[in-house]
Amino acid sequence: MELKQGDKAPEFTSKDQHGNTVSLSDFIGKKVVLYFYPKDNTPGCTAEACDFRDNYQSLKAKGFEILGVSTDDEKSHKKFVEKFELPFTLLADTEKDIVEKYGVWVEKSMYGKKYMGTDRKTFVIDENGTIQAIISKVDTKNASAQLLEAIA
Repeated sequence: MELKQGDKAPEFTSKDQHGNTVSLSDFIGKKVVLYFYPKDNTPGCTAEACDFRDNYQSLKAKGFEILGVSTDDEKSHKKFVEKFELPFTLLADTEKDIVEKYGVWVEKSMYGKKYMGTDRKTFVIDENGTIQAIISKVDTKNASAQLLEAIA
């Protein structure tokens, strides 16, 4: 079942880049930008993370918490965060629990080969845990502006 605007955001619990346990329910009362990306340290994923980093203070001022999710492990996330000085939380979804719940673990194709991977997608979740917006065609260099446009 594909998630849509107005649906309750599926609950999850995972580990962040520091090994801390993080659950969506920790953010009730706050707006959450839950963004899914394929892999740490790749060009598009780095551009997206750095755009969120560069606009982090203005997003925080608007009441947003940012959570990035990929299937990379905590160690990979920690290196990615340190390398690019990312001020927000990255969640390690090595068991593919979150990507499955949000419907972003999909069949992809590269050079004629099919494989399973994470679809780049952003969910904006309101203070009550309801999906306010879904951005399916993410502009990695302008992800922050794109999300603000989506909820305007």
